[in-house]
Parts: sequence; structure tokens; C-alpha cells
Amino acid sequence: MSVDTQQAPPGLTDGELAGLDAHWRAANYLSAGQIYLLANPLLTEPLRPEHVKPRLLGHWGTAPGLNLVHTHLNRVIKDRGLDALCVWGPGHGGPAVLANSWLDGSYTRTYPDVTRDADGMARLFRQFSFPGGVPSHVAPETPGSIHEGGELGYSLAHAYGAAFDHPELLVACVIGDGEAETGPLAASWHSNKFLDPVHDGAVLPILHLNGYKIANPAVLARLPEAELDDLLRGYGHDPIHVAGDDPAAVHRAMAYALDTALDRIASLQRAAREEGADGRPRWPAIVLRTPKGWTGPHEVDGVPVEGTWRAHQVPLSGVRTDPDHLRRLEEWLRSYRPEDLFDAQGAPRPAVLRCVPDGDRRLGATPYANGGLMLRELPLPPLEEYAVPVERPGATLHEPTRVLGDLLRDVMAATADRRDFRLVGPDETASNRLQAVYAASGKAWQERTLPVDEDLDRHGRVMEILSEHTCQGWLEGYLLTGRHGLFSCYEAFVHIVDSMVNQHIKWLRVTRKLPWRAPIASLNYLLTSHVWRQDHNGFSHQDPGFVDHILNKSPEAVRVYLPPDANTLLSVADHALRSRDYVNVVVAGKQPCFDWLTLEEARTHCARGAGVWEWAGTEDGTREPDVVLACAGDVPTQEVLAAAQLLRRHLPGLAVRVVNVVDIARLLPSGEHPHGMSDFEYDGLFTTDKPVIFAYHGYPWLIHRLAYRRTGHPHLHVRGYKEIGTTTTPFDMVVGNDMDRYRLVMDVIDRVPGLAVRAAAVRQRMEDTRLRHHDWVREHGVDLPEVADWSWDG
Repeated sequence: MSVDTQQAPPGLTDGELAGLDAHWRAANYLSAGQIYLLANPLLTEPLRPEHVKPRLLGHWGTAPGLNLVHTHLNRVIKDRGLDALCVWGPGHGGPAVLANSWLDGSYTRTYPDVTRDADGMARLFRQFSFPGGVPSHVAPETPGSIHEGGELGYSLAHAYGAAFDHPELLVACVIGDGEAETGPLAASWHSNKFLDPVHDGAVLPILHLNGYKIANPAVLARLPEAELDDLLRGYGHDPIHVAGDDPAAVHRAMAYALDTALDRIASLQRAAREEGADGRPRWPAIVLRTPKGWTGPHEVDGVPVEGTWRAHQVPLSGVRTDPDHLRRLEEWLRSYRPEDLFDAQGAPRPAVLRCVPDGDRRLGATPYANGGLMLRELPLPPLEEYAVPVERPGATLHEPTRVLGDLLRDVMAATADRRDFRLVGPDETASNRLQAVYAASGKAWQERTLPVDEDLDRHGRVMEILSEHTCQGWLEGYLLTGRHGLFSCYEAFVHIVDSMVNQHIKWLRVTRKLPWRAPIASLNYLLTSHVWRQDHNGFSHQDPGFVDHILNKSPEAVRVYLPPDANTLLSVADHALRSRDYVNVVVAGKQPCFDWLTLEEARTHCARGAGVWEWAGTEDGTREPDVVLACAGDVPTQEVLAAAQLLRRHLPGLAVRVVNVVDIARLLPSGEHPHGMSDFEYDGLFTTDKPVIFAYHGYPWLIHRLAYRRTGHPHLHVRGYKEIGTTTTPFDMVVGNDMDRYRLVMDVIDRVPGLAVRAAAVRQRMEDTRLRHHDWVREHGVDLPEVADWSWDG
């Protein structure tokens, strides 16, 4: 439906309209002031060049529309007693959200030095996009925010993540017309097929079309209204259109649109919660069309500005040097009549604040945007209930992620009433061997079902959609509003969210320095179906580089674990799920894997992060080892142990040390990462001058990068994935990348002084076996019997 701005139902009284307009004008004044003013915040004297910032940074174009939305959300929150949160999608909408939180007092509550008076207004203006101040976008420093506004595309997924399992919450989501063109945002519209009207809150998308991006028209803004309606209806929404540039008419239309949308939401929730309706609701969405840079300069230097792309950033750029620009800026600011909006001391007048809700219902004060305040400990059961028995290393095999699935099932069951744990992933829960969780919760699904469907559940908390972006956005929104979760993904395809996790890590890094931000549950990745066991899917599914990406990020916020068996995976998962304010990446296999450690040994080993497996080596404690075989990851661990067994058999006098690394950051110096080892620890583990043959799960260059400062680095030789892959046998994958047991034995012979001559026959035997393997797999299609049937007999 379209709301005719000239004939909108009266709805508002004249007094309400005047109050809303006063609040909106005040927010517009404060938004423009942040971009321009260094002093003279109330214009108590004529504007001079020295009152203006020397560098004009910020974005004006989206601010008036955001201020309109914020103003009107205030009204309905106050009138209806709503618990609400708003996700502000338009990139650099910071001035608007800061202005509104200053007006409602939540900014001063958070930052007491930025008072609601002339001095505080001056501080608000000065700090914006200024050295030592705050960013130009909605950032962690902004009260009431859960969404970093710098990178576009994620607002709607964040909004749905915030609404899941918060049945009392309204999440408004302002989507900018530039953001609406991104792939992640396009996929996010399908989130309404997963929103449970009984147990979840409501999401109200507000598509703000002001016509332009930085320099180009916005696609959705140029679509005919009927075509845009078809698009939104196809996504499952009933659109309500508001458009215009006359403030009074737009206020009336916006009020009517919001009331209509909220009445519809209440009706849909009542039907599901009280009347037993079980169809997927068609939720409302608002399409708001207002000019870009509305109420700013109409034209500058003879060219149009308002309503064009020129209003995107700073409409008047030469204010300190061009007297006409300075005059135009003063006219613009005074057009809001600040003397009517603020008293002599600079405080907002009562009429400005008439629409503002009280206490925690203010958008800048909502506890839902500071999720750590609402976070409860996750009820994790004792690991002993899930641990696999290990009488001796390598005697049995289990699928590590299947073992973890039993634990996650019981976590899901333990949170059934409180509903604060979700498992997300792109259609891979069962493929990743985690399907045990379906016994406690099915897969969220609001669309129609067919008799052949399995495990679909209108109230489920397992979230599957074949969009990694959407999964990531859902989980981020869920965590940021005080809940727990796990993201399970094929290792190769988690790269799709590289940029999203960048933003989340940056968010965590900043929030650690904000004492008012309570710690949130960590973002936990389980990466499985990994590079070494994607032999059936082939080269396209083989990429272990997400770890490299993560370890480039803020060391205080990132952790990477490579558990070698089922019990170490349980220990790592328990630690990750209990942790706060981290991004934890756990890489683990789903295929049968040897059990190396008991649960108690696994706990000790994981707490240490890296350690010697004495039972696997041939050290006798009387001398230093001749060589160190190191490993990180399940397949590398198996190959290193197989190599150690070959060395024991063929070179029994060689002193071999086996070191397993679970926490990959342990390789960093202690000054570079909180989990890093001191030089003393590292040298004691790896020696300073002995060859270290390191079999690593991912790209070998990462290990060199982490350890390049170590004394023994010249003696470090790393084997790993070298971007050689295809559809082949599991062992052929490691042979192709030179990480197989026979190649590792050859590396030892090549690098231990004196062995090249003494063990030439052994080396030749290893090379012959590799050649025999090559012919065998191509003739039989399976690995050599001595590889396929290998077991640890140490």
C-alpha cells in the first residue's frame, strides 16, 4: 500500500506533529553540526571560519532520513511500551544516530563528559570524525548499536539474528538503497522464512530510498513502484510506501505507516501465539522515499545538491575559504531554528523530547544492544559423558564431529526453555556429522513442508540456509544481543564470509576498550569437511586458508585450534563455547580418525596448546633429539606418527621427538599473541639447532611466518597443502602435496647430519613406495593396503 502524503489519515494531533518535527529538526541540526562545527555550537554569534573544522569529514545525505525514522520510532516505542532495537544499515549514518542518542540522554549516560548542554554539544561536534574522537559511521562506540555501518550488506541478517529467541523484541532495520544492491542483503530477505512468530521477535525492514549512492543512481530507487512491490511481495513482505519532501505531510504518512505496520505485526503474533495459526506470516515492510540530503542546501555553486548524489558527503566543502559557502552553511544551520530547539544552556527543550521514551526503552540505552548484559552461562554438560575410551593411542577410531554432535545435542536440549543457543550452517549439519542435534531441535522452517521432508521444525533452533553470509549475519546478531552459538561450515567455503568476520573482529577489538560494553559469547567456527578429506569433491572444495586470514587479525581477539582427535575436539569445543569476546576457529575432521589421547590427556594437552607426545617418539631422556617431527591437524598428525613408526623400524638408533600443536598461535612469540610461547619455551620444545619437520594442515608458509623470529627457524621445514588437489584417494592427496609419511621420512634423512649417506637405502625404499603408490591408486582406485590398513603399533 502507498500512504498518500497529501491525504494521510490524521493520526497525529497538531501538538504531536509539532513535537515530532521539533525532534527531527533538532536531530538534523546536530547531525550537520557534527560534520562542520568545531566551536559556536548554538550559533550564539555569527559563524566564522575558525568555528569550522579544518577537515570536513562525514556523510550528510542519509542523515535526514535516518533522523526521521529515529524520531518516529521514539513515538511508537513510547506510546506502545515496546522493547525495540534498530539496526542502522546505511553506511555512514553515524551523525544521525549519535545526534539522537545525545538528544535522548543515552549518550550522556554512557559518556558523562558529553553533557546535554552547550559544552556537551560542543564536545559531540568536535569529536565526530576528528583525531582521538569517534568514527563517521555507526560503530561500537555508539550507544544502542550492534551493527558497524562501514561495510554494507549485513544489516538485515543482523536484525533477524537479534530477533531470534527474543519474542518481546521489535527490531527495526533501516536498509540503505546502496546496501540493498549487495548480494548478502539480497539473500537476507529470505530470513523471514526462518522467523518463528511464536518464539522470535519481529523484524520491520525500512527500505530507505533516497535515490543515489556515492555517485550513481540506486537501482531500487529507479524501479517503478509496481515492480518494487512485486520484488518485496516475492520476498514475502507486504510493502507500505511513504514518499515526499514536505515535512508535515511525510510526518503524518510515516506515523500512519508505522502504526499500520505495528498493528499488523501484533495481529500476526497474536494469531500464532494465541490462536494457533501455523502458516508463514507475511510481515510488513516500509519503503521510505525522501530526498538525499533533505533540508540541506538545494544548490551549491550553481548545481543542484539536495536530492542528488552531490549531497552524499559534505554539501558545502569550501566553508573555511569561500565566504559564500560559509554564509550558506550559516543559513542552512539557522534554518532549523536552534533557538527554538535548545534553551540558553544548550539543553533540548521539552517539546523536542516529548516523543522520547524513558529509561532502557530509549534506542540508545536498550540492553539488547549491549548483549553481554543479558548473557547467561551456557549449560555445558560434563565432557566425561561424551569422551571416547582410549586404552592405548591409536587403537580405535571415531568421527570427531559426530562425537561433538552428541555434546551439542545435549546443549540444545538444556537450552530448550531458555532458547539462547543456536547452530547455524549452510545446509551441512548432517554432512558435517552433527545430525544428533536434531533429536533436541529440528531445523527452523516456516515455509510449506512435504511428506518426504525430515527434521523440519517451525520452532527449531538449527539454522540452515545456503548463504554463508546470512548464516554469519544471523549468528553475529544473535551473539551481539546476548546469546550463544556455533557456525559449522565446509572449510573451503567459509572464505565467503572473510570480510564479515573482519568487521566482527574489529568490533570485538574496539569493545574490549569500552568498559560499558559487557563481554559477549565468542563467535565459534567449526570448519570440517576439510582439505585433506575433500578427495571425493575435488579441487574446488580444497582450501585451508581461512586460518591464515584469521591469524592476520587482532591477536587479542582471535584463536585457532586444530584438535587431532575426538577427545581433543571435545576439550577445545568446551573451552570455545565458554569463552567471551573471541573469534574461535576450530578445524576438525568428520571422517574416522584415530583416537590418540584420553579425555584427561586431551584436556592437559589442549591447555598446554603444544607439547611432546613422549609415547610417539624415541627419545630416551639422555640426550637431545636428533630430529623433531611436529604436526598440527588430524591428517598431519596421522602422517607424522606413521613416519615416526617407520623411523623407529628402519632407523632405530635415531632419537625422534614428536610434537603436536593444537593451538596454532602458540608458535608466535609471547609478545605478539597472548597464547604465544616465550623463546625459552619454544627452544625447549623444538630445540635451537635440530631439524624440525613440521606437517601442517594448511598452507606451509603460515608456519614459517609465525615462527620466523625463532632461533631455530633456519632448521624448520614445513610440509602442508600446496594447492595441489583433485578428485582422488585420501592418501593420494597427501602424496600430491608432499606431506605423506614416506616424504616426511625422506625429509628427516635429508636434514639430519650424516643420514644422507648412512640411510640412503632407507630413503630409496621410501621413494619406491611413493612410486608404487602412484601406480596402485590409478589401477585400483584405492590406497595401498599398507596405508589403508595402517595402525599405530608403538
